[in-house]
Parts: sequence; structure tokens; C-alpha cells
Amino acid sequence: MSYKSKRYSYEYEEYEDGEKGADTMLTEIMEDAEFASLEELVIGCWGEAWEDNPQPIVDGIVANADKFSHIKSIFFGDMDYEECEVSWIMQADYSKLWAAMPQLESFVVKGSTDLVLGEISHANLKSLTVICGGLPVEVMNSIKSAKLPSLEKLLLYIGVEDYGFDGDISNIKALLSESDFPKLTYLGITDSEFQDEICAEVLASKYISQITTLDLSMGTLTDKGGALLLEKLPSFDNIKTVDLQYHYLSDEMMKKLTALDKEVCLDDPQEQEEYDGEIWTYPMLTE
Repeated sequence: MSYKSKRYSYEYEEYEDGEKGADTMLTEIMEDAEFASLEELVIGCWGEAWEDNPQPIVDGIVANADKFSHIKSIFFGDMDYEECEVSWIMQADYSKLWAAMPQLESFVVKGSTDLVLGEISHANLKSLTVICGGLPVEVMNSIKSAKLPSLEKLLLYIGVEDYGFDGDISNIKALLSESDFPKLTYLGITDSEFQDEICAEVLASKYISQITTLDLSMGTLTDKGGALLLEKLPSFDNIKTVDLQYHYLSDEMMKKLTALDKEVCLDDPQEQEEYDGEIWTYPMLTE
């Protein structure tokens, strides 16, 4: 999906002067001469994102829903680590956004601190992405129970306990078994320190026979998960693309996976670290 897009963001100095912040960004967006022609809003740094959340922007959109009726895609929290580490980004409560923006097709949020998605019910949303260093179970449960009959893409960064993930593999299994996304074609359960276990659950899930893209990237996938992919994927002609970039697969396993009749991305291979007799692997995005 491609939209006419514009990014709104403040430099740190602008916020420090005390003139700009989340409460002023909404006004600037609505007064922008280009606003009426946009289809996508990308919300970058709204100031000291590690102290202030974007709730004034979210609430303002809800309060002025009629003026945002042309916006089909929105990204809250598009900032790099120099602006704010992902684990530090203070997020908002988006519970009221779903009803306020029935035309929304794509929603991306970065950061999980204080993130609330609430009860999600939306007839038109096609793409949902949560980028974070640790995905809270509360957020996962909102997605598990979501009524999203048009959802085609689901991409979740699981992350680690130190930065917000408070669940285990049973929560992933419940998400896959209890959710109901009949049009899902892209499934990404990524950035986990137990990526092999996630691989096994995804391959056994009801979605494996309907998706065309399987994304298990950015985590600690090893040859154990690779062997499962070699065994199971040939049975699913529907899967055309497999994203495994950033992984801990051996050269031999990579060669075997490349030979599959699929488009397999194996970029950015990692090396295991050994310390004090233990082997250590790390997901790509945590802090």
C-alpha cells in the first residue's frame, strides 16, 4: 500500500525551548497547507519522548475525527535511537482511535511503554505493526481478541523481558490459535529470544496454510528452527516469501534453506557468543 505521506517531528532543541511538544504538533498538522491532500501521517519525535507521550495527538485526532477522514495510514513513534531508544518511548492509549478512524487501513506504533490498544474492532484495517523491544501480554491480548476481518498483514516484535515482554511461548500459541484474521497473508512474529519455539508454533498454526509471507526475522533463529522450516515448508505452496534476516543459522543450513522453492531472505547472519561456558544469542531490537 502506497500513500501520499508526510512526517512530522520536532528537534530536541525545539522542545527544550518550551514552545513545541505533543500538544502543539496536532495544531501544526491541521494547519499545514498540505494536510488536506495527505493519506498518511508519520508522527516522529514529539519532544522528550522518554518523558512525554503522544496522548494529546491521539486525543486530538479523535476529537477532530471528521477532519482526519482522509487519513488511511498512521505511524506513531517513527524515531531512531539517537532521538529516543525504542524501549524508552512513552506511548499512548489508542482505544478510541479505532471508532474515530473507520477509514484507516494501516496502523504502525513504535514503543510499548504504557501502550494500550484496547478493544480493537475495525472493518477496514489491513495492516497492523507493533515495533518494540518488549511486547506486553496486555497488548498481545488486545490483538488476539481483535475483530479485524480485513487484516492482511500482522507484524509483531516480541522483544525481551528486560524491555517489556512479560509473557512466554504460551501467549504466542494463544494469539495464533484464538485470533481470527480470515484474510491474513503476511504473518510476522519476530525479534524474539525464543525464535525457534515461535517457529514451531507458527508452522503448526491455522494461518500457515493461508499466508503467502512468513516473517520470522530479527530473532535468535538457529538450526533447530531451520530444520523445522526445511521439513514443513515444502508442504505449503501458498507460502512464497520467507523472511529470516538477522539469524543464527549455520552456513550449511542457509544453503539448504536457499534451495527451497521459495524466496528466502537470509541477510545479516549473526555469530553466537560464548561467555563463561555459556552460549548467548540476542534478538535484533531490544533497547
